[in-house]
Formats: sequence, structure tokens, C-alpha cells
Amino acid sequence: MKRTSKILFGLFFGVVTIFWFYPFIIVFINALKGKKGIFQNPLWFTRDFTFTNFKTAYQALDFTNSFFNSLVITVASVITITCVSAAAAYALSRVKGPFSSIFYYLCAGTMLIPFQSIMIPLLSLFGKINFLNRTSLIIMNTGLSISLSIILFYGAFQGVSNSLDEAAALDGAYPIKTFIYIIFPSVSPMTGTVIILNAMKIWNDYLLPSLVINKDGMYTIPLKMYSFFGETNSQWQLALAGLVLSMIPIIILFLLLQKQVMASVTEGSVK
Repeated sequence: MKRTSKILFGLFFGVVTIFWFYPFIIVFINALKGKKGIFQNPLWFTRDFTFTNFKTAYQALDFTNSFFNSLVITVASVITITCVSAAAAYALSRVKGPFSSIFYYLCAGTMLIPFQSIMIPLLSLFGKINFLNRTSLIIMNTGLSISLSIILFYGAFQGVSNSLDEAAALDGAYPIKTFIYIIFPSVSPMTGTVIILNAMKIWNDYLLPSLVINKDGMYTIPLKMYSFFGETNSQWQLALAGLVLSMIPIIILFLLLQKQVMASVTEGSVK
């Protein structure tokens, strides 16, 4: 009976997985077809199998330059968000008092403010000082994403015993050294979760970069994809090939950090 249940559960899980990934599979399959093949059979391979769509999309997207811009902005933003939010959350979790509570609820409250309501004042402020470039975009990304990261790290640090801090202090370690070498490594699952959440958000963001760095030579992949879809609206095979190219980096990042993400989810369920 138990064996039958396991088999049925495995089959059910397999079917759900296939349905979950099938849209992505269709995108990849159609990216390998010619223009006629997509309309002949959009759900499976056809005879006009080709990889030239990726070459054409790569060149049209100016993928090397746009990838570099996206990579610099995403990596710099994620590193800044992770370091600042982790340090702030650690301080909040260890320093008890009215200020800590106020700051925590302030972070939670700022998450309720829609970006659209502060978009114009924010751009106007940075525009007045002629500071609309990659650096200002990184600063904006940090400010808009740090609240959620602080709350996530705060919950993780709450689960780390204060005895570790006390033991490190007895050994002569300063608080900053304790944080860097002992406490922060102990919440690596949550660090992976914070990194992947922010990386996905910033990598795929179109609105903010379109307002801040919408200039030749500074386009990110989403900005290039927007114009590329307009240019290839009758050539779906090229548009889908460009979409596959834009997804690959973030998929690789998820595969690298999936253990940390799964560990974070498991810890949360156990608690």
C-alpha cells in the first residue's frame, strides 16, 4: 500500500512538474524554429530546426554590451543591499529598545508605499543634481529593496543564539568581527534567498532603468528586449530566442544558489 502511494505521488509530482515547465520548454522549442515552423506546430519540434535565431538575436540585442550593463548594475546593487541590510538587521536583532522597534516597523511600512508614488519626486531630485547614471540607479535599487531584505535577515538573526556573540566577546572579538566571521556565515541560507530575490527583481526590471539610463551604450537587457520585440513583432522565432538569452543568466544564478534557498525554506518550515 505504501509503495503504491509513493508511485502515485511520484506520478502526480511528475505530471505537475511537466505542466509547470512546459511553457518554458515551448519558448525554447520555438526559438529553434524558422518563421513557418512556429505556425505549423507551435507545441513541438519541426523540420526547420536551427540555431541561427540565437546568433541573430545576440547581434540585434547588442547582447555583450547590454549583458555587461545588466551585470554591473545587478551585482553592485545586490552586494550593496545584502551587506547593508544584513548589518542593519543584525544591529536591530541585538540592540533592544524603542528605537529598534520603530526602525523595524518603519521598514515594514515603507514596503506598503508604491514605487509609482515616489517615482517622479525621486527622478526630479536626482535630475536636479545631474546624477542620472548607473551609480544613481544602484542607489535607487538599494533604497527600494532594502526594507524587505532587512526584515528577512532580521528573522534569520533572531534564530541565532546570543550565546555566540557572548562567546566571541569573551575571546576578545569586536562586534563587527563577530558579525562578519561568526553570525553572518550562520545565516547563509537566508543570504542566498535575499540574493536571488533581489537579483531576479533588478535583472528583470524595466521601468526604473528606462527612466534613469535610457541612453545609447547604457541599455540593460530588459531595455534592449523592449525595442527588440518591437522590431521583431512579426518574427516570433527571433523574439523568443532573445527571451531565452535574457533568461539564461538568472537561471544559472538560481541553480548556483538553490541549496541555500531550499535550506532557508526548510528552516522556516521547521521553526
